[in-house]
Amino acid sequence: MKDFVSDPNGDPNGARKGWMSTLAKAPAEALLAAWQGYGQQVPFSWLRAPEVGAVMVRGRAGAVGAAFNLGEMSVTRCSLKLEDGRVGHAVVQGRDRKKAEIAALVDALMQGAEGEAVEAAVLAPLRATAAEKAGARAEKAAATKVEFFTMVRGEN
Repeated sequence: MKDFVSDPNGDPNGARKGWMSTLAKAPAEALLAAWQGYGQQVPFSWLRAPEVGAVMVRGRAGAVGAAFNLGEMSVTRCSLKLEDGRVGHAVVQGRDRKKAEIAALVDALMQGAEGEAVEAAVLAPLRATAAEKAGARAEKAAATKVEFFTMVRGEN
């Protein structure tokens, strides 16, 4: 069985950060479709039912310099506990309670024996879609790239 709790760089939470990032960034419709493709009902109890709130988004000009408050963003967060004691958490952008629930379920399942099946059924399709979109965005940006060159005048 693949060890999903550690990554090759020695960060014990590196793999979890990866799948949590994938879940948070995935469009709600794509996450719901992937979850339905997994096709298993998972009994759980709420530790914190999905609740909508806001977080302050901070930024830095040019990724350097002093941080400043950019504005607020809506988020939905929740925590749940599976029958075997595993706990899943989720914080997703927007006000979609179902997306937060599914993300927390996937987080909890990835911490156990079902990790490989959940990876293949839910996370891999989401990552493939994200990579495809990133490739299309890069292609579109490359089409607008301007090559500047200088002609040597020969006066040297």
